[in-house]
Amino acid sequence: MIRFCHLAAALALLLLALNDHALADELAKSIAGPAQVIDGDTLEIDGELIRLLDIDAPELAQTCAAATEQLRRCGEAAAEALAARIGRSSVTCRWESRDDYGRILARCSGNSDEDLSAWSVRAGWSFAFVRYSTRLVSEERAVRRERLGIWGADEVQEPWAFRQTRWARAAEDAPEGCPIKGNINAKGERIYHLPWGSRFYGRTRISTAKGERWFCSESEAQAAGWRPAKR
Repeated sequence: MIRFCHLAAALALLLLALNDHALADELAKSIAGPAQVIDGDTLEIDGELIRLLDIDAPELAQTCAAATEQLRRCGEAAAEALAARIGRSSVTCRWESRDDYGRILARCSGNSDEDLSAWSVRAGWSFAFVRYSTRLVSEERAVRRERLGIWGADEVQEPWAFRQTRWARAAEDAPEGCPIKGNINAKGERIYHLPWGSRFYGRTRISTAKGERWFCSESEAQAAGWRPAKR
């Protein structure tokens, strides 16, 4: 009987430890706080870049064929819509992993517990990112019919196609075909600019004499100590 009691107590302690470990893992994969909108599918919380799962929004530099100014600059419009939806509320993100560029891949919600990825598709500000998930495909089909958000434009290019086109064009003019611009700003910050994601890509000039350089990939830029541009 004594041995049985000792065994039961040991098992109880083991289960408690396992539960504590699981709770710690869950907390480690959760981040919350005020969020800065980087673009239509990317946030920053407490210095961490967070990519919203299941969606792909137009890039900041992306434009759409449309009659209205807002929809012509559809990339900025998608970011502005997400910022307006979040407002000043705290955002909670539960993440699954990091991508090759160190960004957290997560599903996020505001104070209302609304899934921001689902909201973005249903409001017409992003595509269902079918390369990685089909979760929001039916929502995208419905909002296309209603012509909400970007679907009110006459023509909208898929963000993944836009990135590929921009990369190919920029690579033609970049040294050794490496189009990512590694710039050092007035504060000494090392910032890299992507051909599709930075508003200032076109006007950024690289001076190798100042230690600035070109990169062939985001992972190369980050490994060298550069961070992505936030706008």
